Amino acid sequence: MSLAQRKRRLVSDELSRAALQLLARTGFDAVTVDEIAAVAGVSKRTFFRYFASKEDVVIQFLAEMGTGMRAELAGRPADEPPSEALRHAVLCSVHACAGHSRQALSVVRLILGTPALLARFLERQAQWRDDLAEELAARLALDPRTDLYPQLAAGIALTAFGTVLQRWSDSDGAEDPQALTDRAFAVIAPALDAVDGRSGPPADS
Repeated sequence: MSLAQRKRRLVSDELSRAALQLLARTGFDAVTVDEIAAVAGVSKRTFFRYFASKEDVVIQFLAEMGTGMRAELAGRPADEPPSEALRHAVLCSVHACAGHSRQALSVVRLILGTPALLARFLERQAQWRDDLAEELAARLALDPRTDLYPQLAAGIALTAFGTVLQRWSDSDGAEDPQALTDRAFAVIAPALDAVDGRSGPPADS
C-alpha cells in the first residue's frame, strides 16, 4: 500500500477499535457518532469520511469474513469431503469472529443482540452463501443455476456458523468455539456428504 493508503487504514482501524470498545461497553443505542469520534481523537467530519453510520463501523468487523471463507474453501484438497472442506472454511471465520479475547466476545454479543446489526450480519451471510455455493459448484462440477446442493450446503454450513457464535456468546466465552464448530459439523456432515446435487428425484416405491 502507498503511504496515503496506510494512513487511511490506520485511521480506519483506530476508529473501529474505539467504536467497538465504546459500543460494547455502553450499548449500541446509547453511543453517538460524536462520542466515537471523540474517543478516537478525530472530528465527526473525519468519522463520516470513513464510515456512513455506526452500523458500518461494526460491520467492518465482519467485512473480510466471507472472502476468507471462500478462499479457505477454494484452497482445500479437491478430494476432501464437502463437510470437511466447509468445516475448515467456517473455522476460518469462527477464529476471526469468535477469537479468544473479551473484546471479540463483546462485539459478537453486540451484533447478535442489536436488531440493526443482526440484520446487517444476516445480509452479509446471504452474500457469503452465494459465494460459497459458487465455489462448491465449481469443486463438484455442478451447475449452481439448476442444482440445489450448492446453495443448500452453503446455507447449512452458515447455519452452523451462526449457531456456534450464538452458543459461544450465550456461554459468555466459556465454550471453545472450535470444539463447538467440530460438534456442529459432526451433526450436519452426513447430510453434506450424502447428497451431491446430481441425483434425480427419488423413485416411486
